[in-house]
Amino acid sequence: MDKQQEYVLRAIEERDVRFIRLWFTDVLGVLKSVAIAPAELEGAFAEGIGFDGSSIEGLSRVYESDMLVKPDPSTFQVLPWRGEENGTARMFCDVLTPDGEPARSDPRSVLKRAMNKAAEAGFTFYIHPEIEFYLFKDVEGPDSPLIPVDTGGYFDHVARGTAHDFRRDAITTLEAMGISVEFSHHEAGPGQNEIDLRYADALSMADNIQTFRTVIKEVGLRHDVLATFMPKPLVEAPGSGMHVHMSLFEGDQNAFHDPAGEFHLSGTARKFIAGVLAHAKEITAVCNQHVNSYKRLWGGGEAPSYVSWGHNNRSALVRVPMYKPDKPGSARVEYRALDSAANPYLAFAVLLNAGLKGIEGDYDLPEGAAEDVAAMTRSERRALGIKSLPASLREAIEIMESSELVAETLGEDTFEFFLRNKRTEFEEYRNQVTRYELERFIPTL
Repeated sequence: MDKQQEYVLRAIEERDVRFIRLWFTDVLGVLKSVAIAPAELEGAFAEGIGFDGSSIEGLSRVYESDMLVKPDPSTFQVLPWRGEENGTARMFCDVLTPDGEPARSDPRSVLKRAMNKAAEAGFTFYIHPEIEFYLFKDVEGPDSPLIPVDTGGYFDHVARGTAHDFRRDAITTLEAMGISVEFSHHEAGPGQNEIDLRYADALSMADNIQTFRTVIKEVGLRHDVLATFMPKPLVEAPGSGMHVHMSLFEGDQNAFHDPAGEFHLSGTARKFIAGVLAHAKEITAVCNQHVNSYKRLWGGGEAPSYVSWGHNNRSALVRVPMYKPDKPGSARVEYRALDSAANPYLAFAVLLNAGLKGIEGDYDLPEGAAEDVAAMTRSERRALGIKSLPASLREAIEIMESSELVAETLGEDTFEFFLRNKRTEFEEYRNQVTRYELERFIPTL
């Protein structure tokens, strides 16, 4: 037994933890959980806990359903909202086959494979996310109207506003679980908020985002509000994105920084951006996986719809933030299409591998955009070689299914399941008759 496992067993005894929740994620990014007693934990560390993988979205097929979850002791944290007496803790798990091999469809393993590939090239991949979400007054049922908790806008200080207490409670809970928060504020939409997490390596950050979503939901229950990460819940208000700031480090050195480069970007950074741009359309289905995601991408509100990059340009798909001369470690690039409902393990994996393709293939970075790309005419964008992101989930999966990059990153099983699931989602969506159609056509047709 290693030292981390010994620490967890000791902490459980000292902190009166009675239940251990083992967390893992399905292919769609939905958090799964199984609880065990402390007496079972040594066996879980040594051999894992068995479960039916065929009952979890995309993990395995019926004829190979036996799977194991094996807890990662480095992710041990007590859940603050469960109380201090007879407490509950959680650990993230890796999903394994009965032979002890990583399951091919485990999203955590997909990201680990991508990070191992980066490590072979000498890189560590870091992420800093800006996570947006909406708060609505508690609703009675699915037909109840969505009423935001306030009418505030960007950076507004709403006197005695629900969101102030909500954010403070959420941040206190996150920090009690070892997740550092950098900023929090009211976003542009009514009842919309943003909390930014301090940067971490991509695997730790994906775990943190899954924890973040759970914390936000739990705090919402405590405050009698509905918290949602739906990409576009309101027609007339901005959608909720998850802008991610990305950087590669070689040891302690930021591989994206070059004091002599334009915007202080290194050649590695420029090739990384070029890779993300070149493969942007292929990875969109993973970064924007729901039919509603495309209402955000094409609904205005600074959501990027076109494949471009720019220095400090918030209309671009990839933005190079303003450089801080005294902080070379902060050099980074920001990908702005990702939404808050994405599976972070899969999204970070395809973003990393797209960037690595640019580095490996020595991709040339096209000219950056200095103007608002969305405000350009179609002919202006065509003249600059600026292409559009997919306009619907159907278009996104049609592009993804011919992508070698995404197939290689996700692995055959995850790739096929993801496409199959998303085709079904789009077909179900396409078959709906919406209130808009009824109100538009019943009176006139």
